Amino acid sequence: MNLGTLSSGTTDNVTRHGHILAAWELSLPGSGHTLRAYRRTLREFCGWLDDHGFDLFSVQRVHVDGWRQEVTGASASAAQRIAAVSSFYRYAVSYGAIVTNPAELVERPTISADHSGTQSLSRDQARALLGAARANGPRSHALVSLLLFTGLRLSEALNADTTDYGHDGGHRTLTVQRKGGDLAKVAVPAPAVEALDAYLGTTGQELGTVTGTGRPIFTTITGKRWAASEAFRTVQRLAHAAGIKGEISPHSLRHTFATIALEAGATLHDLQDALGQTDPRATRRYDRARNNLTISAGYHVARALN
Repeated sequence: MNLGTLSSGTTDNVTRHGHILAAWELSLPGSGHTLRAYRRTLREFCGWLDDHGFDLFSVQRVHVDGWRQEVTGASASAAQRIAAVSSFYRYAVSYGAIVTNPAELVERPTISADHSGTQSLSRDQARALLGAARANGPRSHALVSLLLFTGLRLSEALNADTTDYGHDGGHRTLTVQRKGGDLAKVAVPAPAVEALDAYLGTTGQELGTVTGTGRPIFTTITGKRWAASEAFRTVQRLAHAAGIKGEISPHSLRHTFATIALEAGATLHDLQDALGQTDPRATRRYDRARNNLTISAGYHVARALN
């Protein structure tokens, strides 16, 4: 497609417009994977514009459509990348750098609310992964146990400090910062408690008595907070060691937690609270039994009125 060449000067778009790109990044809510994905997408988009001789603030919808045709990958990924570009241009309009958002009306792939591309584990695979993590060492066992038995996001687990781990009414708990910034107290079941206590070298008696900032729960040998990229690769290596095929990630453990919890009798409402999700449709994706006609609500009504 020949979209025409726009004047771009002698520098690349990131260099030329770095100040507003940085301002946009500061305006983005939340943190973690989505924020990193938005930043990465804008740099990829700027690179595409550089290759075609387009300036970031001279493009029109036709140019964004041209870029969209080259966006590959799963529908969810493509939709997120288009959303990132549109987010930037909305900010640029409010900033006064551009009059209209050229990405506003760009078509995005339709994403089914009942579908997720993340691979989940069977119960046997989950047990095998726990075994591989235990064999790998206390830190790996603690992380995999925490993710599998609580459904936490990787960022929530890695951002927690030792002072966040404590007691509440006889329950062992971990206070985490949810996506969006809210704090939530999460119950930590016994298998994860055992793994965390072994890793931290605690009996649990002193929990909640320490004041101050504390230190990261998950650290490197130097004492620094364990980087998400390294923890991600550790989970992948452990899955391979456990003989699990496919694309396994820390998010796979969150999916596994959700699907097993529903199969074991947890309600969708309780699972939504446990996962820290505001949209019940996002939680419903994990319900493998939702298309099982034998549990149709109509049968419950029929029995009640018989």
